[in-house]
Amino acid sequence: MRILQIVPSISLVYGGPSQMVLGLAPALAQAGVKVTVITTNSNGDNGQKPLDVPLNFPIQQDGYEIIYFRCFPFRRYKFSLDLCKWLNRHVSTYDLAHIHALFSPVSSLSAMICRQQKIPYILRPLGTLDPADLHKKRQLKQIYAAILERHNLAGAAAIHFTSNQEAKISARFGVSTKDLVIPLGVNQVDEGKNRGTESSIRQQLNIPDKIPLVLFMSRIDPKKGLDLLIPALEKLVANELKFHFVLAGSNPQDPNYEAKIRLQIQNSTLRSHTTITGFITGESKTALLQAADIFVLPSYYENFGIAVAEAMVAGIPVVISDQVHICQQVRDSQSGWVGRTNINNLIELLTQALQNPQERQIRGIRAKEYALQYYSWKAIARQIIAAYTEFIPLS
Repeated sequence: MRILQIVPSISLVYGGPSQMVLGLAPALAQAGVKVTVITTNSNGDNGQKPLDVPLNFPIQQDGYEIIYFRCFPFRRYKFSLDLCKWLNRHVSTYDLAHIHALFSPVSSLSAMICRQQKIPYILRPLGTLDPADLHKKRQLKQIYAAILERHNLAGAAAIHFTSNQEAKISARFGVSTKDLVIPLGVNQVDEGKNRGTESSIRQQLNIPDKIPLVLFMSRIDPKKGLDLLIPALEKLVANELKFHFVLAGSNPQDPNYEAKIRLQIQNSTLRSHTTITGFITGESKTALLQAADIFVLPSYYENFGIAVAEAMVAGIPVVISDQVHICQQVRDSQSGWVGRTNINNLIELLTQALQNPQERQIRGIRAKEYALQYYSWKAIARQIIAAYTEFIPLS
């Protein structure tokens, strides 16, 4: 089985949903699938330098190959003429293409090329069919959909949604393509390798061991509900609950909003109860996840919530809104607390979590058990391979 994974960019700037390809590809390769990933060297839309990677030839890594193409022209829209030319020449040598993104020139033209050459393809919209997301640049997206994406959706073998809720609410533009609901995966934490890092990260951040650590680790973006979280935490300070808040994340795409949030906290009663780390990755990220007592994400919409799944696999109980689309799984597995996008409700849930350390521990254990069973890349790869097999024509 030869599978092509197509994604406009895998830069960290664009967040976890794009990066998931780097988790999926090796998991598929370990299961015996021959995988090629094609992408661009795009690394942001606000003057950032492109990714420093070799271009136009396969790089072998983790059992699969990845080819980067120069993002040119229309850098802002992650377009690559070289990628499209390569795809037009080589796509016929693959059994199926898995295209990650909609409303992006790379993904749109890739779907067109696959359709012209009669190669089955699966589209993963990355939340772009969510009504809240479609509302942004609404008129432009309606035109784009009418010209390109409606035909691409109609010609797809399936639309890959990462939760039932995402599938339920997504716009279809009158198309009745098959739904494929498979969640994203997360990497398991190597607890032995990182043993002892929880205490060291607390020492680095000057957080006493007995003070609950409340962690927000996601992109600093208006949709993430920080306008709910910050006043909720301020109320907890006024109510004299003991905790330390860690805000981990950044937003190179919208530095003004990030600066606004930093300033808001600096001028708040939260200032002495908060550490802002900026974007973190690698061992520091793992250590912070292992040190946290509560993970919080009160997003207004989230087609999956990869950060939530990462927290769960680390054994952290989560406090999330019912607009994070794995909320039902969190409820069913009793892995945390789910509420509304409402400040008072968020205060209530955080108070419950902070005042009940034993319940936090129980829910954290449940979270880890559930995530390891359902969100491991090995499990996800099995489901996706079964879907690929269904859509590849018999020769």
